[in-house]
Amino acid sequence: MDLGRMPEWDLSDLYSAPDSADLKKDLERAANDAERFQKDWQGRLQEITSGEGGGDRLAEIIESYEAMADLLGRIGSYAGLLYAADNKDPQIAKFYGDTSEKLTNIHTLLLFFELEFNRIDSKILERALEESPGLARYRPWIEDLRKEMPYQLSDELEKLFHDKGQTGAGAWSRLFSETMTNLRFDVDGQELALEATLNLLTDKDGGIRKKAAMAIAKVLGDNIRLFALITNTLAKDLEISHRWRGFSDIADSRHLGNRVERQVVDALESAVRDAYPRLSHRYYRLKAGWFGRSELDFWDRNAPLPDDTSRLYDWSEARRTVLTAYEGFSPEMRRIAEPFFKRGWIDAPAREGKSPGAFAHPTVPSVHPYILLNYMGKSRDVMTLAHELGHGVHQVMAAGQGALMAPTPLTLAETASVFGEMLTFRALLDKAGNRRERRIMLAGKVEDMINTVVRQIAFYTFERKLHTERREGELTSARIGELWMSVQAESLGPAIRLHEGYEHYWAYIPHFIHSPFYVYAYAFGDCLVNSLYAVYQNSPDGFAEKYLDMLRAGGSKHHRELLAPFGLDASSPAFWSRGLAMIEGLIDELEEMEPSG
Repeated sequence: MDLGRMPEWDLSDLYSAPDSADLKKDLERAANDAERFQKDWQGRLQEITSGEGGGDRLAEIIESYEAMADLLGRIGSYAGLLYAADNKDPQIAKFYGDTSEKLTNIHTLLLFFELEFNRIDSKILERALEESPGLARYRPWIEDLRKEMPYQLSDELEKLFHDKGQTGAGAWSRLFSETMTNLRFDVDGQELALEATLNLLTDKDGGIRKKAAMAIAKVLGDNIRLFALITNTLAKDLEISHRWRGFSDIADSRHLGNRVERQVVDALESAVRDAYPRLSHRYYRLKAGWFGRSELDFWDRNAPLPDDTSRLYDWSEARRTVLTAYEGFSPEMRRIAEPFFKRGWIDAPAREGKSPGAFAHPTVPSVHPYILLNYMGKSRDVMTLAHELGHGVHQVMAAGQGALMAPTPLTLAETASVFGEMLTFRALLDKAGNRRERRIMLAGKVEDMINTVVRQIAFYTFERKLHTERREGELTSARIGELWMSVQAESLGPAIRLHEGYEHYWAYIPHFIHSPFYVYAYAFGDCLVNSLYAVYQNSPDGFAEKYLDMLRAGGSKHHRELLAPFGLDASSPAFWSRGLAMIEGLIDELEEMEPSG
């Protein structure tokens, strides 16, 4: 099917070209500003803060720092997005590498600031905050920064860690990306990239699904020693960093970055794992029955239902569907979302050399976000558009907080994206023409929720096991595969048959490489949105205004503050039970439906 003309990025709002005069000028300005900033303020922050008018002067220094953060972020975003759009081009790869190196050198000059800021006496700083409204505006950023204090090293060690990142973790991460992009999977004589091959796992034809699954298993297996080496190296790199900084748990640095307490994440993991029998085990048993079997092969896990005649959605219909759903909730959401489609802020088509998957990059508050998709017309692709557009709307709305406070912790960053998905799903469900269509849509939503909650918590459990064992020595690829298979069996349940070859499937998950322990944020966000949506259904009046206020807050508030207006508390076990209950309710509804209905 012709999906219609799809948009591609116009990155000129950042820079016109890698060799543009504006980019060269900004790199030079960033380096000069950083050198001047270091020369003017290093070693003086305590003295300035304790002096007369110290709070106002410190606020001005933070404003300068924030302006540099915005400029550096603009440059880095351009290089990163250009690379994501085509990481097979050697010139683009070189530009990305060279730019990353230059930015690392500039950041090294600024590294002193946050370290020295955290050495300002707490009483002196608090007095300055009380006396200066300008400084008080930055209180959320300051309080978050002070949480890093126990884990800071000396200035020289911090510089070493920072500089080595370019040739250490950053280099291994880049090796993974470029290797994965260049892999080709032979499916019936056709050489496909990863994204296109994964897409075949949702094909209507079971034979094609199996061939795609076996092709993935073979190619990952052929390269498994390399992926095991990358994974071992990065796990050891993280362990070294944690040991020097004094983190007690392998995921504590991620929890700190997410501004969420370890106990909250532990409660989430425990609640989801306890719910496996009620969620994934029950659903896959139900789905196997629809296929007339007692078990499903792993390549049938996301297969369309036997009576699914779902059509493809061309790009214009996907756009209309998502925007209409957003408008039904809040006209302001549609107003913010529309420019993404009109101004080249979305790169939609799948193509050679493009990064797999999907993401929304916030860039910097002075510009706007960009969205990457690999759109192939399936209903799940429509949901992905709704998801990433939700991120984009969130990022636009939070931009008013400035470069230091607009970024949202990962646990809350998934809120708007998953909520956007839910709005779109409900809009499509309301249009379901008959009982069969409704059942198919409900099944698709349950599968998406299981992939978001159960699958991501299983990923988190796998990472915990892997990183824990890595402390005792290097893991063979076979041992990593054993850990993977045990966790997958636990999470998917007895109705999913895991064949030989599936033990290699951990190797293609990019989050394990680029952002260890990121994955629980998806489950956090899904359960949070389920709870939020239940509040919305029960009390719709005034909800949209409170919800949009939450998005505008960006990273300026803790999850407790953001959820309080809705009567929700993520530290309460009841919160997670409420979120999981929505998934159970959808499965209940599916169990009551006959396949022929």
